[in-house]
Amino acid sequence: MGSTRDYYEILNVDRSATDDDLRRAYRRLAMRWHPDKNPAGKAEAEARFKKITEAYNVLSDADKRAVYDQYGEEGLRGEVPQPGGGGGSDDIFSEFFGSTPFTYCNTAGGGGGGNARGGRQPPPPPKWDSGFCRAYRRDQGGGGGGAASSTMAPPPPPVESRLACTLEELYMGVTKKMKISRNVVDASGRMKTESEILSIEVKPGWKKGTKITFAGKGNQQWNQLPADLVFVVDEKPHPVYRRDGNDLLAEGRVTLAEALGGTVVVLAALDGRELAVDVGGGEDEDEEDAPVVCPGYELVLPMEGMPIAREPGRRGSLRIRFDVAFPERLTRRQRAQIKRALEDSTTGAF
Repeated sequence: MGSTRDYYEILNVDRSATDDDLRRAYRRLAMRWHPDKNPAGKAEAEARFKKITEAYNVLSDADKRAVYDQYGEEGLRGEVPQPGGGGGSDDIFSEFFGSTPFTYCNTAGGGGGGNARGGRQPPPPPKWDSGFCRAYRRDQGGGGGGAASSTMAPPPPPVESRLACTLEELYMGVTKKMKISRNVVDASGRMKTESEILSIEVKPGWKKGTKITFAGKGNQQWNQLPADLVFVVDEKPHPVYRRDGNDLLAEGRVTLAEALGGTVVVLAALDGRELAVDVGGGEDEDEEDAPVVCPGYELVLPMEGMPIAREPGRRGSLRIRFDVAFPERLTRRQRAQIKRALEDSTTGAF
């Protein structure tokens, strides 16, 4: 055989290998030499992967294999060796069919007819303009996609998993360790389960729905690249604060006396600080006009909200919305005192 490459040797199988033998050998070698699994030696891996795929494409096809066994690579290229220095391909066709050459049509189970010696022969080598050879050229990367794309299926859709974070973790940032177990195909072509601990660095200011992708860390199926594993940030409810974009919302409740006379509300910040918030009293004791807290009143504290992930050093605001608890009952004397105080007010608001 005039072949320059031995496809059986490339796949490391006997010439009597069955279809199952070929599939197992291909899976084992394809997983070992796939370029994505050999980033350090990608050029060599690509070359080996191409040879492995080419060998499997030929030997797994009964007609191609028959031509290859009889004529080698020259036969696949339509270059039939002249037996005994004879008259070329025309003589071969005349010997098989007693007529001029024709384009071989690849049909399932088609026979090649008998020769003058009465024995059955492998089908004649195809010419390059036949459908058989056009398909073979596509397999070798001559059009319609390369060899890898015709044998290795694309990875499945990403697998998403919830990453639950407290509001404090999203405020301060945190590193989370996640243990995963997944199915993979090893170098020998066997399916196995492996475990791994992934480290996820949650940045300050990340929002619910932020995605962290680990390429190729999902489950793998036969003849398919592993899926990507995607963690999606989720936010746990907080007893005091609620997030609104980059702002934090909190609810405050004061009595009517505190709303009118002023008070100080103390809140625990997400980083552990104590926030003492002056409500309605005014910053200057001599100030004549101070705001009065009414139901629905909102006090805004700039730079006390969530960090802005893409703008280091900047934060949103803390917005405190107040509710006023009115007394359920008052004595006549209390009513008269309140009325007199309000009537004497110089603001004219009542």
